[in-house]
Amino acid sequence: MSTLEYRFLEPLDVLFLRGNKLFGDPGSFGESLVPPWPSVAAGALRSRMLADEGVDLAAFAAGRFEHPVLGTPERPGAFAVASFNLARRRADGTVEILIQPPADLVITEGEDGEPATVQALKPTVPAAGLMASAPFARLPVLAEQERGKPAGGYWLTQAGWEKYLTGHTPDAAHLVKSSALWAIDPRVGVGLDADTRRAAEGRLFSVQAVAMKPGVGFLAAVRGATPPADGTLRLGGDGRAAAVHAVAARLPEADYEALASARRCRLVLTVPGIFPGGWKLPGMDDHGVFQLGEVRGRVVCAAVPRFEVVSGWDLAKRQPKTAQRAAPAGSVYWLEDLKATPEALRKLAAEGLWGENRDDPQRRAEGFNRAWLAGWK
Repeated sequence: MSTLEYRFLEPLDVLFLRGNKLFGDPGSFGESLVPPWPSVAAGALRSRMLADEGVDLAAFAAGRFEHPVLGTPERPGAFAVASFNLARRRADGTVEILIQPPADLVITEGEDGEPATVQALKPTVPAAGLMASAPFARLPVLAEQERGKPAGGYWLTQAGWEKYLTGHTPDAAHLVKSSALWAIDPRVGVGLDADTRRAAEGRLFSVQAVAMKPGVGFLAAVRGATPPADGTLRLGGDGRAAAVHAVAARLPEADYEALASARRCRLVLTVPGIFPGGWKLPGMDDHGVFQLGEVRGRVVCAAVPRFEVVSGWDLAKRQPKTAQRAAPAGSVYWLEDLKATPEALRKLAAEGLWGENRDDPQRRAEGFNRAWLAGWK
């Protein structure tokens, strides 16, 4: 496995991080997606690499030029986004990642609006006679003495994520509110007449601009290439400026030796997963038996939020990318009867959840289907 190159992308302007919802019609509203898909970082870094080397972009888009590490739009090379996370600078200048709480964590707020508790769902065999549409014999259940109202809009600090990976539940001290990381700045757009290139009458629409707080940005890890280490790049819709910094980041990892010994673990998506049927892991059959590479196990429970649709804009072809149903970031899968060496588990986490034939090399290079392995106490 090649060495990772870490780049901190720090916005210098508001960002338009568009998702998959259409907008532009009169009165429509364009919602921003935070964090954006990893393909946003992949496109920004690859475009900057091509521009730095003076590559004829039209020839590259048409497939007439094959880059040594980027390959061609149809046949990507060694370049791949290995991880992509919301991040911020600490007071000492180092960068820490911020993780969206996985689907098996439930956060409740106190009367003062501050997070009161963080509780974990547990795979549980339902009582006899209880029917459910879930495909597994166990359901993710929250056992609590008093009913509470779940709260959203929180992020786990890197310290909280490290605690989660060991199989323990983070606490309220490991949470950061979204409002402390970015603010939404609504903007009004005007539709253009394609023929006259002038404002079209009655074509006003609204879009969300994301204004990151100072020191907040994104951390991208790249494998198979050396991306730019300084300067700026175009990030998100409308190509807003962002500074790129080479950093010596340290991402937490699970204790793979302990997972292999325990023969059980949790698999947590950190970016959307483009899977068969929208949610089933690659290599998983109808009975939950999972095998990918040298890792084999049995999925006994899953907490997968409502699916999302991943698409995007293909600059080379000047057309939308194929819309694909995906399991959202934060989805959790519990695996038992795990049969794998620590090295095989580490390789699975490093290379992502892709089959042996690498069905979608473009999406793989863009950084989708990435997951972390975590302990299951």
